[in-house]
Amino acid sequence: MSRKYDEYIRDDNMDINWFPGHMKKTRELVKNNLKLVDVVVELLDARIPLSSRNPEIDEIISLKPRVLALNKVDLADDSKTRKWIKYYKSIGINAIPIDAMKGTGISELINECKKVTKEKMDRLAQKGIKERPIRMMIVGVPNVGKSSLINRLTKRKSTQTGDKPGVTKGKQWVRLKGNLELLDTPGILWPKFEDQEVALKLAFSRAIKDEILDVETLALRLIERLMEIYPENLKNRYKLEELSESALENMEMIAKKRGFIQGKLDFDYTRTAHTVLNEFREGKLGKITLETIEV
Repeated sequence: MSRKYDEYIRDDNMDINWFPGHMKKTRELVKNNLKLVDVVVELLDARIPLSSRNPEIDEIISLKPRVLALNKVDLADDSKTRKWIKYYKSIGINAIPIDAMKGTGISELINECKKVTKEKMDRLAQKGIKERPIRMMIVGVPNVGKSSLINRLTKRKSTQTGDKPGVTKGKQWVRLKGNLELLDTPGILWPKFEDQEVALKLAFSRAIKDEILDVETLALRLIERLMEIYPENLKNRYKLEELSESALENMEMIAKKRGFIQGKLDFDYTRTAHTVLNEFREGKLGKITLETIEV
C-alpha cells in the first residue's frame, strides 16, 4: 500500500460479498428447529445494532416470542445505547443491554425470557401439562458473542469460542439453571450484502473474516469513519496533535507514532491496519457506536 493517495483512491473498491455454504444450512437449521423452542434470543452487537441484524430474521422467527439482547455494551457508546433501547421500546421491544463476557445484564435477559413465555407456560399448566423447562434459541450473526453468552448462561466453558466468525458448529441442547434449556445453533448471516455500508461495519467488528479482506483498505475506511464521528478518540489513542483531512495521512501518522516503519522511509501499512482494527475491536479506542438513531 506504499503508493500515492490518488493512486489509492482509484482502486479503493471493497466489494464484500461473502456467503459460505454453512450459512445457508444454518438458516434452514434455525427454521427447522424453531418449533422446538418457546423463545428466541436475538443477539445484536451494540456498536452496530442495525448492521448486525439478519434482514431475514423477522420472516424466519415470525410470531415466536423474542427477546433482543444488545451485546458488547461495554464497547459501545453509552449515550447511543440508551437511544437504541428507547427506540426499541417505542416499537414494543424490550432490548436488554448485556456484556456476555463479564455477565452484565444476564439476569435481566433471563427474566425477560421468562416474561415473554409466561402466557404460554400458564396455558400449559392450565391443561395439566407438567412443568417443563423453558426452551430457548439464540440467533445472531457471526462474532456477535453467541458462544460467550452460552458460556455465561451455563457458567462453564462448554462451547468453543473465539474472535473469528464461524467458530461454533453443529447444534446441541444445553441445560441451564432456573429451569431453562438452550438449543445452540451457529450464527447466521446475509445471503448477499445488498448494502456495502452494512458489510463494512460487519467487517469492522470482525463478523467477516479479515483473511478474505484487504485489511489495509478496511482500516483506512474505519479511520475515515472515526474522523467523522469520534475524532478525539483517534487523537487521544495515538497521541496525534491534529488530524489531517486525509485518512491515509492519518494512518501514516499513526504508523510513525507507533514506530511501524519498514526500512528508512516506508510505512508498514499492514501492521498499522491490524493495530487500528484490533484496538477498535478491543475497545482501546474508547466506547464507540457506529450506528445511532434519533427518537
